[in-house]
This record gives sequence, structure tokens and C-alpha cells, in this order.
Amino acid sequence: MRLMRIGEPGHERPVAVSPEGRHHDLSGVTDDIDGAFLAALADDPGLVPPLSRLPEADITGRRIGAPVARPSVLLCIGQNYAAHAAESGSAPPEQPILFYKSPNTVVGPYDDVLIPRGSKKTDWEVELAVVIGRRASYLDSPADAAAHVAGYAVSNDVSERAFQLEESGGQWSKGKSCATFNPLGPVLVTADEVADPQQLRLRSSVNGEPRQNSSTADMVFGVAHLVHHLSQYLVLEPGDVINTGTPEGVALSGRFPYLGAGDVMEVGISGLGRQRSVCRPA
Repeated sequence: MRLMRIGEPGHERPVAVSPEGRHHDLSGVTDDIDGAFLAALADDPGLVPPLSRLPEADITGRRIGAPVARPSVLLCIGQNYAAHAAESGSAPPEQPILFYKSPNTVVGPYDDVLIPRGSKKTDWEVELAVVIGRRASYLDSPADAAAHVAGYAVSNDVSERAFQLEESGGQWSKGKSCATFNPLGPVLVTADEVADPQQLRLRSSVNGEPRQNSSTADMVFGVAHLVHHLSQYLVLEPGDVINTGTPEGVALSGRFPYLGAGDVMEVGISGLGRQRSVCRPA
């Protein structure tokens, strides 16, 4: 199943997308695509009736919001691709590096991204987002992780590198939590439609010029490992989002200029869709 949220910020309506590309109104099933709905869906896969029984929704000209209502937490994994760690000047981590982004950074996949005041080093990061569907705490093994994943989405972990690395005091969140710094979507693809989350192609471009082109097969720590690992330290709740790291090809490498007002970022993952964000001054 592919899930979307359509409408202006704060007024999105839940929609399901059929294999034929038709959009169906889910508002008779749930008020929103949030943690409560995802938990209920995990317990009852038949919660959503066959889409042919639901009214069609015309989304022409409508804003597409993030496919998950504001998560309670946005967990991020740093340097989870060896080549990206190298371009950042680091060795691959021996265990997952965890940092947090403010949940209010999440915006729609076509919303503008705001370049912060005083920024000179705003950067892009295409990432596979994992959305939790069932509460996870102290999982016994990575094999248990799949039962706790609702689905996957495209994420752009936008970063301000000077705020992150030079003005951070040792933590990264200053450079990660600026307004609009996490476009998400356009769809949440439920886990049953993703045969192997470690075989997905990630790409990004700026102003039509290629930047990143890699595969989730190159992750240092795969999805199952990350969900199991995080569950040993914190409780993952339905609707929580995990950004699983970005591959090489970001501006931090020194090979490309940082973002400025008017630049256009496009990021995508095979089978999960594409985003397009225009950079504007905050």
C-alpha cells in the first residue's frame, strides 16, 4: 500500500494510492496517517478495505504533505555509508552514530526549503526513511525488526554544516534542526511492498546536475540492525521516523558548492518516489 497526505499544512487528508495510480480517500478509515493509525494497521492489516470500495480523491493541484503526521521523534544515523564517512574525513563508525532532528523540521516533498539566516553551508542528503509501525523496545535480534516497521519513504536530511560542525559545541543538532530541514515523501510505501530495503537506489541532483548515486546495499549498518540496535537504548513508537544515513556526493565533500536561494534539490529512491524542493531565504 502507498499512503499519502494531501492538503495545506495542518489540514492534510489521508489518501491511499492504488497500483493503477488512482487516489482514494481514507478519511472514512482514519483521520490521519499517524502513529495511532500505523499501530492499528500493524495489528489489523485488513483495517483498510479494498481500495475499489473507497471513494476516489482528485489531488490535481493539491499540495502533497509529508506522508506521516508529525512524528514524536526524528532519529538520524550519521556516516552510515563508508564513502560518505570518508568524504567527511572520518573512518566508518564501529557502531551507529545517533543524533536527533526536531520533528517540526518535517515538511512535504515539494515544499520550499528555507536557507537559514547567516547560512553559508546548507547541504543536501538523500536518505531512506524507516517509519515505525509497532512499539519496539529491547528487541531480541535484528530478525525481529521487520515486524516493527510500517514502511519506507524518501527523506532529505538537509544540513547546515557550519552550524553542525563549527558552531555546534560538539553536537550536530544545531545544523540539523532548522525550519523545513526534512522534506519527507511523497509516499509512505508499506513494508510488504519493499522486497529488500537494502537493495534500493538513491539519487540526488542540484539544479539538474547529478550529485549522489548509490545503493542502500552500501550501508554500514542495515535497516534491521539499526532498528534492533536503537531498541536497546530507547523506545521506538509507531509513527517515529529513522533517517538511515546518506551516501557520498554532498557539498561537505568539497566537490560541489553549497546551496543558495533559488537552487533546486531533487532527491529520489527507487520504488519510493522523488522530491523537488526549491531553496528560499528564511
